[in-house]
Amino acid sequence: MHIAVAGNIGSGKTTLTELLSKHYKWEANYEDVDDNPYLNDFYEDMQRWSFNLQIYFLNSRFNQILEIRKQGNTVIQDRTIYEDAYIFAPNLHSMGLMSTRDFENYFTLFNLMSSLVQPPDLLIYLRASVPTLVYQIQKRGRKYEDNIRLDYLKRLNERYEAWIASYNLGRMLVVDVDNIKFTDSNEELSKVIDRVDAELFGLF
Repeated sequence: MHIAVAGNIGSGKTTLTELLSKHYKWEANYEDVDDNPYLNDFYEDMQRWSFNLQIYFLNSRFNQILEIRKQGNTVIQDRTIYEDAYIFAPNLHSMGLMSTRDFENYFTLFNLMSSLVQPPDLLIYLRASVPTLVYQIQKRGRKYEDNIRLDYLKRLNERYEAWIASYNLGRMLVVDVDNIKFTDSNEELSKVIDRVDAELFGLF
């Protein structure tokens, strides 16, 4: 089985992926942040490095999905291949940070790759307001994220909501991070686990 966690920067994807993988004994696949050779450059000069970064993420996630399906284990994945294509790349394009030529090239490649893989069996979307995102980004203190602007997070949130509203590739669970603070208490985490149980195993 393939479970994927989606959400904006700072929504808690990595934390929830880790917590659920421990609870269910699932294998966890994390976003390639620490070893990403483009991320620091991207936050310094988005226009120059946006295409390179998006291609890197696309390739990384495509390979992850191929591995997930090949292994046959239950895997929980931190961020999906769809978020780059429907949220991050179009946002960079609309902000003038990725050329139309690069965006069209990127999207053609995404369409080919996505046609070759299956969507997740369950998508968990972490919905969070911009103040919550800012608080959680500041709390983890990654240096390269110091330059993230509020309007950038707001634009991403709008695109996430539009994508989720039209998502029809499989089962989906929406977790309101403003109200369910699963990082702070086991009781809050249990609320998420109960809902995951209901989606996957029909338990109420």
